[in-house]
Amino acid sequence: MLSKLFEALGHTRSSLASAINIIKGRSVSAESMESLEAQLLAADIGIDTVDEILDVIKQYSKNDIESRIREYMISIMPECNYPKKVQKPTVIMMVGVNGTGKTTTTAKLASYYKQLDQNVMIVAADTYRAAGVEQLRVWSERVGTRLICNESTMEPSAVLFDGLHAARSSDTDVIIVDTAGRLHTYNNLMLELEKMERVVRNHFPDFFVSNLITMDASLGQNSLLQAKQFGTFISLDGAILTKLDGTAKGGIIFPLYKELKIPVLFIGVGEDIIDLEPFDPNEYLDGLLGSHDKSQA
Repeated sequence: MLSKLFEALGHTRSSLASAINIIKGRSVSAESMESLEAQLLAADIGIDTVDEILDVIKQYSKNDIESRIREYMISIMPECNYPKKVQKPTVIMMVGVNGTGKTTTTAKLASYYKQLDQNVMIVAADTYRAAGVEQLRVWSERVGTRLICNESTMEPSAVLFDGLHAARSSDTDVIIVDTAGRLHTYNNLMLELEKMERVVRNHFPDFFVSNLITMDASLGQNSLLQAKQFGTFISLDGAILTKLDGTAKGGIIFPLYKELKIPVLFIGVGEDIIDLEPFDPNEYLDGLLGSHDKSQA
């Protein structure tokens, strides 16, 4: 049975395979190189990485192209991430622009850590969207986690402060904070996010802080611009690639890590609570290029 990830990257994989097959076993021509370059760029792999892949092709024999491309691409990907139980109380701040699936991903992440037998709490710090609190209330009941919210205030830092006090008193292991979706171009909202991070670091130094940005996999290079702007206001420790379905191109992980040093830690492959997977570079590359075993046949 094919994995959801493999199926989601099917269109990109097919396009790349066609372009690579034109080159395999033949003399590399300017036309075939242009075709491959176009497909790599269309997959959102990023112009610098594309140039380096083309250089790899020029260096090695035509019969070894596919394995050399794979070897190079795996060398520039973030490492495999299988999160383990946290050793000290950990605050995970979920950030991102509107519509990237942040609230749903918050619930999925809570479920993930719950499966690791951790004491998990969700803090509903999106004070702008009442429906978001209701959505989290339903999810938290389903997952079996405590939810902290305060619908009488519009100050997200106050909700966060109360939530972390409650987490400290209840020996909570993982506190996942759902923040309001915000356009990266809205300076006042970005400053608000900066304040929230400052509240955690200044008032709860006993907590480890990890800021994760949710990124819509179908948005391509626009996601890179968003991450750059968010990173000027808060530290970003990782990304969660969401909405990975048949429309996603998949290559954004390369410029994200190469240019911004932000690794993809999880990928969302569906709407169910279990549809969140730790990022595995080999599995991801199989999705982009095809089975590694097949490529070696």
